Amino acid sequence: MSESPAVPALQLTGLVKRFGDNVAVAGIDLVVPAGSFYALVGPNGAGKTTTLSMATGLLRPDAGGVRVHGVDVWADPVAAKAMIGNLADGVRLFDRLTGEQLITYTAMLFGIPRPDIAPRVADLLEMMDLGEAAGTIVADYSAGMTKKVALACALVHAPRLLVLDEPFEAVDPVSAANIEDVLRSYTASGGTVIVSSHSMDLVQRMCDHVAVIAAGRVLAAGTVDDVRAGESLQDRFVALVGGRHISEGPQWLRQS
Repeated sequence: MSESPAVPALQLTGLVKRFGDNVAVAGIDLVVPAGSFYALVGPNGAGKTTTLSMATGLLRPDAGGVRVHGVDVWADPVAAKAMIGNLADGVRLFDRLTGEQLITYTAMLFGIPRPDIAPRVADLLEMMDLGEAAGTIVADYSAGMTKKVALACALVHAPRLLVLDEPFEAVDPVSAANIEDVLRSYTASGGTVIVSSHSMDLVQRMCDHVAVIAAGRVLAAGTVDDVRAGESLQDRFVALVGGRHISEGPQWLRQS
């Protein structure tokens, strides 16, 4: 049975997560259309990483549901996760493997046919500018290189949905430009990207949809133009979230 075009790539319904007395996510509803480049933005502690962890099956919600292309992540996790490429924040890699071994191992976990693995790994190493570091163990990688090899692992099985938590953090500008080109091509071919980011410039440049969250709730969601409402995304974000202080700073910090 073919999937209806109206089925979203990702649908979050009433997601709730508490850690003790702290409510990290307080009932988030979100629909990410297939083929979109969707940004999730919010201040530190807004619940972005917790939301994405629940969306990808890494963290079980206290309430609510998640569907990836119509498949319930918790009722059918194997089928759902096969469609997801995930770059999660703070998840440890098997860093005693070399970069080439780590991507190869990930491809094997996803059941990629053996004849296809080596060419895919070579393509990803080249794309991420990791060719010279292919034989170096990941524990010896810089922060930016580690981010790039983790992204390569997220892409190796050609997922239908990419979930990327701060994918450009610590990545050099040349590699970031190459990754942006790959992600644009990926969405143009029908793939879907949802990315959390603090960079409003990145969101305005690359994304067609955005959701602003704070205190575990969605404050605004829709196309970037709809959410901007005629302002810059940065100004709109600050207006929604609040907390801006107009100040010259303390007297002792001023130089004259």
